[in-house]
Amino acid sequence: MDNSKISNLESKYSGGMVGSALGDAIGELAFRYPEKEPLSFRIDQLGKLIYTDDTAMAIGLAESICKVKEIDQEHLGDTFRRNFEREPWRGYASGPPTIFSLVQRTGVSYTDAARGLFGGSGSFGNGAAMRIVPAGLFFHNSADLYEKACSSAEVTHANTLGIDGAAVQAYAVAQATRLDLQKEFPSKEFIQELINFSRIPEIRDKMILVQTLITEDVPPDVAARQLGRSVAVHESMPFAIYSFLHHPKSFMDCLFCAVLNGGDRDTLGAMAGAISGAYLGVEAIPGSWRAKLENRTYIEELALKLSRNN
Repeated sequence: MDNSKISNLESKYSGGMVGSALGDAIGELAFRYPEKEPLSFRIDQLGKLIYTDDTAMAIGLAESICKVKEIDQEHLGDTFRRNFEREPWRGYASGPPTIFSLVQRTGVSYTDAARGLFGGSGSFGNGAAMRIVPAGLFFHNSADLYEKACSSAEVTHANTLGIDGAAVQAYAVAQATRLDLQKEFPSKEFIQELINFSRIPEIRDKMILVQTLITEDVPPDVAARQLGRSVAVHESMPFAIYSFLHHPKSFMDCLFCAVLNGGDRDTLGAMAGAISGAYLGVEAIPGSWRAKLENRTYIEELALKLSRNN
């Protein structure tokens, strides 16, 4: 591989990781500043943009992949647990801490503990999708990306909806990583690939709805209501995909679309920012935003390790 291609790939990896973290941090701010101008003003005012558990867990996934070059569920679970114990204030939902506690008390595997949540149905939240960007980047050329994403998700999310949603989000990041920015963005092919990739009807139907909404140029507020914006993965990840497809050439516009239409704003931002950053590269993310991102140097180091270990 020549140096220009290496540089381009590193930019996409950094764009995906930094874009996801910024989407998370800015989405968290959007709960208090839910309109574009006040939100932009607040971003400019702040000295640091603080991320939540979305990014903390993405960092854990990246750390584990860099260490073992694979998805090792026990290693990944241990990494998540250690990071949680160091920073429990990041805003974790109840699921991961419950799993971590059960594993420590009983010695069961992380996947077994995850399967026991919610009366044995497992979680279909968006927590596995929100953190999946390192897997989408690292395995972007892997024929078994679906299985890799499943293994990553199962550590905390055992419901097939939660798993499939994470896999589709990973594939969106992978597609974005592979695309040549110098060529016209293949919107129709991009969403069709996601439709084909999904294995669960609820997720596939939402991808088909995204396709319709983009084709008909339905405005974001209407699309958000139809697709959903909740913590359930099939009611949030699709709108993140829509936000990217609605603004494929602008990281800022994509992110504002994702976080300014209500719902689970930080996770919507993390998912949309991951795809946009992986497509456009880190240079397309506003420099003033990047400079304010908490822990940016370490996140970029992880991105570089992922790209060079691939």
